[in-house]
Amino acid sequence: MRKIYSLLSFSALLGLAASCGETIIEDDVVAGDATEQLFEQSFVPGQLLIKYKSANKGSRLSQDILNMIQASIVEEIKTSSMELANARKGEDSGDLLLVESKLGTMEAIERLKKMPEIEYAEPNWIYHHYATSNDPYFTNGSLWGMSAGGNQNGSRANEAWAANKLGSSTVYIGIIDEGYMYTHEDLAANAGVNPGEIAGNGVDDDGNGYRDDAYGWDFDGRNNSVFDGTGDDHGTHVAGTIGGAGGNGKGVAGVVWNVKLIGAKFLGTRGGTLANAIKAVDYFTDLKTRHGLNIVATNNSWGGGGFSQGLKDAIDRAGAAGILFIAAAGNSGTNNDTSPSSYPSGYTSANIIAVASITNSGALSSFSQYGVTTVDIGAPGSAIWSTVPISVGKGKNATIGSGYASYNGTSMATPHVSGAAALYASSNPGATATQIKSAIMSSATSTASLSGKVLTGARLNVSGF
Repeated sequence: MRKIYSLLSFSALLGLAASCGETIIEDDVVAGDATEQLFEQSFVPGQLLIKYKSANKGSRLSQDILNMIQASIVEEIKTSSMELANARKGEDSGDLLLVESKLGTMEAIERLKKMPEIEYAEPNWIYHHYATSNDPYFTNGSLWGMSAGGNQNGSRANEAWAANKLGSSTVYIGIIDEGYMYTHEDLAANAGVNPGEIAGNGVDDDGNGYRDDAYGWDFDGRNNSVFDGTGDDHGTHVAGTIGGAGGNGKGVAGVVWNVKLIGAKFLGTRGGTLANAIKAVDYFTDLKTRHGLNIVATNNSWGGGGFSQGLKDAIDRAGAAGILFIAAAGNSGTNNDTSPSSYPSGYTSANIIAVASITNSGALSSFSQYGVTTVDIGAPGSAIWSTVPISVGKGKNATIGSGYASYNGTSMATPHVSGAAALYASSNPGATATQIKSAIMSSATSTASLSGKVLTGARLNVSGF
């Protein structure tokens, strides 16, 4: 069977800038449409997103284009954040459609390349989280990432806590990931709710298109259940590193002890799609711009696929709303500068902070991707203890309980930086996204292993926040 070692390029879709690099394949490539075969593991086969230059859905022209690629509409993606961005620009942007083509994704895109009515077309990329689990070998409370035991290679969050820098319940972080266990014993106190929604009344109270989204929304399952059991361990682990309740005598403590977390679940059992990622990013932008929720950042411990203008546009909309997009650099151990294979961390959007992983000795983690121009900072990502859901009991009597586990990955490094954003925002009310990012970057500690590897050449240090 053909093995794909790295998926690094997808060139010039309808005039868009795309990632550069190459794809290395073992020598048993089968005959046929090699391009389609190459990408089929990384996007939903047959699906693509089409962005029209002007609104014309339902027109004869639009139907002719769909007929040309033998496609039917799966979904029209039209978020409140898109509408607000268009209003600010004083323009009526074209439709963004998720379609399914009988021709296959790549052939359909090829046929659309020269269509003047199309702004872009791209695969419905599939993303995955960046983490691997290992056997626990720390005892509960041995959080070197928080500088437990005086480990100076950690975030030095313990020094911030000692100075009574504990966070604020007025600061929100959005978790774009799997679901997270908001009832966990170490997370319940910091579980944020959508203040415009009345839970359980079956009504979309705040008019954002999502009914009863009290704790967030599940874009994969298309419902308000943002926690669906032990399979949502990755999102729960991320949540605990950001905002595990501190000082309660239980389990772990996050970088920031007081914060509000809201979930946008888009990663399911087989990953998450580009279409759902766009909606998840816009979900938080809408909560901030229309509903005034003080969302300072989203945590994005996931990646994969190729360049997407649609996702970059969503990230830029978040940036315009003052929301940082904190993203994992990736786990393939490669240089993102020379072979940009990690999106969304690889986008040039000013509100992105791309995070590499370091070990408890201060070394760059062996799995961590890096790049002196494309990755910003290092943070603890190896052997990180945090919250997870666990199964208690067996069979029909099994229940979900609060547990803890040690994971590795740039997924684990990223929430340290998201927690830092919340910590700084709580101590500096009114700080802009630009100011928060600057504070995180400028306070980092120079680290030999990161010199020439990340933009700052440094690791996270929140001791002065």
